[in-house]
Amino acid sequence: MPTSRDQQPVTDQLTAANSRYAAKFTDPGMDAQPVLNVAVVACMDARLDLHAALGLRLGDCHTIRNAGGVVTDDVIRSLTISQRALGTRSIVLIHHTGCGLLDLTEDFRHELELEVGQRPAWAVEAFKDLDQDVRQSIQKVRTSPFLPHTDDVRGFVFDVRTGLLREIDPENGQER
Repeated sequence: MPTSRDQQPVTDQLTAANSRYAAKFTDPGMDAQPVLNVAVVACMDARLDLHAALGLRLGDCHTIRNAGGVVTDDVIRSLTISQRALGTRSIVLIHHTGCGLLDLTEDFRHELELEVGQRPAWAVEAFKDLDQDVRQSIQKVRTSPFLPHTDDVRGFVFDVRTGLLREIDPENGQER
């Protein structure tokens, strides 16, 4: 059983923290539509505190996270629901320095197949160039037929050492 800090199982620590949180919780009276009408797609990396880094508060945005912040079919599904059912208009894409997907390849799927006896149906979506993958992600979002609002789609690389965002120009491969 995974443990940390005080040798209590991690899930027990999380549920205890939730009990403390719930004891002080008051319903903020919000609905599911984000106040800023923005959806943020980012990597699941534990070093990214998106709300703090972007100055966001509870209810400001939809946050969609996965390994690498990759725009997959499921991300398009979430963005489509975010826009069409919940009113978002802007999309911010965030990759980051030191991403684990920079060191992986599609061989990871083959290794899994050898280990478990079944090849995953999903792609690893690894990449070698952060900036180029951000540009590719912007392009996937902008060309999706399911997303009606693609005029405000911007992509960034978050530096895990400085906390700064660096905007990627989707047109010419240069920083903005």
